[in-house]
Amino acid sequence: MPEITTKPRTKVKPQTERPKLYKVILINDDFTPREFVVTVLKGEFKLSEDQAHRIMITAHQRGVCVVAVFTRDVAETKATRATDAGKAKGYPLLFTTEPEE
Repeated sequence: MPEITTKPRTKVKPQTERPKLYKVILINDDFTPREFVVTVLKGEFKLSEDQAHRIMITAHQRGVCVVAVFTRDVAETKATRATDAGKAKGYPLLFTTEPEE
């Protein structure tokens, strides 16, 4: 009778990496009205009036402000849509994205 050797099965769990996150950044300019910036922040990023106002003031005082952090696709889409909203009204409103450290 042949000898049968069995090995115990090991379950391998695939390691899934969390997607890299990207910051959406508001760049200050001296031409876009503050009320319009607040409106765009509320509409595109679903911020409250108070949150949108604080972000707008921070960008005004420091030159830039992080609006929110998302996965790459979402961040780029929101930044593009917010920038396009400013362009549609003739303002140089600018949102950019960069990887979060």
